[in-house]
Amino acid sequence: MAQRVPVSDGGSKKTSRVRVAVRLRPYMAKPDEKDEGPCVRGIDSQNLEIINWRNATETVKYHFDVFHGEKTTQQEVFLSSVKPILAHILNGQNASVFAYGPTGAGKTHTMLGSTEQPGVIPRAVREVCKLVQSKNEEDGWDYSIGMSYLEIYNEKVLDLLSPNSQDLPIREDKDKNILIPGLTHTTILSFADFDKHFVPATLNRTTASTKLNQRSSRSHAILLIKVVRTLHAQPQRQQTGKLYLVDLAGSEDNRRTGNQGIRLKESGAINLSLFTLSKVVDSLNSGTSGRVPYRDSKLTRLLQDSLGGSAHSVMITNIAPEYKYYFDTFSALNFAAKSKLIVNKPFTRETVTLPNVQVKRTREDQEAGSSGPEPQKKRQKEERKAEPSPSSTHFHSLAEPSVMDRLIALEKLMMSCQDKDRLTMLKDVAQSRKEIQELKEKQREFESKALLFNRITSENSGISPQSSFKNNIAPLQRKPLVDTKANKQKAVVQPLQVSQLQPLQQLAVVKKQSVCVKKKEQKLLGQLEPLDGKENTIEKDWESHLDTTVLEQSRKKILQILNSGSLKELKGLQQIGDKKAKLILGWREIHGDFTKVEDLGKVEGMTEKRFASFMKANIVSAMGK
Repeated sequence: MAQRVPVSDGGSKKTSRVRVAVRLRPYMAKPDEKDEGPCVRGIDSQNLEIINWRNATETVKYHFDVFHGEKTTQQEVFLSSVKPILAHILNGQNASVFAYGPTGAGKTHTMLGSTEQPGVIPRAVREVCKLVQSKNEEDGWDYSIGMSYLEIYNEKVLDLLSPNSQDLPIREDKDKNILIPGLTHTTILSFADFDKHFVPATLNRTTASTKLNQRSSRSHAILLIKVVRTLHAQPQRQQTGKLYLVDLAGSEDNRRTGNQGIRLKESGAINLSLFTLSKVVDSLNSGTSGRVPYRDSKLTRLLQDSLGGSAHSVMITNIAPEYKYYFDTFSALNFAAKSKLIVNKPFTRETVTLPNVQVKRTREDQEAGSSGPEPQKKRQKEERKAEPSPSSTHFHSLAEPSVMDRLIALEKLMMSCQDKDRLTMLKDVAQSRKEIQELKEKQREFESKALLFNRITSENSGISPQSSFKNNIAPLQRKPLVDTKANKQKAVVQPLQVSQLQPLQQLAVVKKQSVCVKKKEQKLLGQLEPLDGKENTIEKDWESHLDTTVLEQSRKKILQILNSGSLKELKGLQQIGDKKAKLILGWREIHGDFTKVEDLGKVEGMTEKRFASFMKANIVSAMGK
């Protein structure tokens, strides 16, 4: 199975300041109210002024990235403030646009608009679909678009695409990405597809009437557009970009809105979250390394990427020119002035699919490991003493193609890693080469001892060296010890003839001998090992000695457990631990039932050798019951 490795251009992060645009709503004086004129005036495309409430002859001036006057159209707001950041989404980076301001200042009109005058959200989604469609014509990348839509109402996260859902949790993964488990994510193919899901979901949003607004938003609404692009070529790269489009509920003065009961509770939750948002901005602007209170509200938790995080952010501050909004407008302008000082660090989010490198141990290495590793210092000294000639090194590399494949795979993996991990990979490659050389030296030593032993045996007994050598290199079996404390007998060792056919149960006993006894047997016969490293013919053909009916029943029983067994029942199989049992359950969940026992080899980590060992152990276990 392939591994997905997160990659980012973290070493070359560029800063991006939060862009702040201010939009002034047209002046709307009611007939029953005193017409005092506007308290805010625009100066040019970036500057405006508000009359000083203490002294009407003085004004307070503000400078922003963009100022949208009363006559600015929805199209002009989108083109100047929002469209420039949308291209980043297709490059695996995040972006966010959120509307801020007091209730009744026109935030929802700016973000949603109407059928005749669509706002930022429909225009931005249409533009993203257009960009993806043009990019899809290029070779090499596949693009997909998905959407999620939620609201934060009374500090509860509610799924607008699934209105019957309960309060959803907010989590953060190991890569510091904010996510919401259980939130509906719908794939869209075009803007018409988006509109089909978005319009009904918008009607699910909580609104109510107040004295300042006939249809006041009682919640913060957040639309998430996610673009994933995947490269065809290997190694497969995948980049993910997210666009957050946020329509915040407005801050309210309950003395002027006349809120009571439920409206008062809603207003308290809205003001608390906006107050926390202000604290986050103050903390980011203070320049200290103290805690930024993102977790103090659900809103700031979701906007963590947008403020001081890794997104290209635009804040559109909506203000009203009437005097009854004076203090709300003054507070909103001060908040906008602080927000434009925040600096984000956007970067590309990318994962790369790498092949899974499986390290194969030789038979000598496995047996040495089963008897316990020798001290590290002693092994390092022996490695330093071993200085193979260039010719022998060349011979080993040609004789072991699987080993060379492993080393090549490790080196490729090393080249794809960051600089931080490269030293570790170099050490692994060097260690692997040392282990291979050590095992080859042991093999040659065993061969020389075996030949010497055969010469001595043939001179003393007159037996031909070849027949004696064959008998002595066969797997060994010892007689059981006499269990008495008074008379302790040593193990009597007998060579097992290759031509002898033994029952399966007896072979199982031979294989389960203790490591200590095996070490003694090797010492008695000069530590002889099979030269070819292969098991004898009895080990290979063990199934041929079993009754066909018994063998078939055992295989059916194993297949039944693989297809319908629980995690506990799978772990009851021989050589199946907790990790392997979970992998089997996952494979079964994706691909369905195993049609035959051999399909187990398709599960991750189940090599041909492990499968054979698994089958033998479970069939022997079933026969013993």
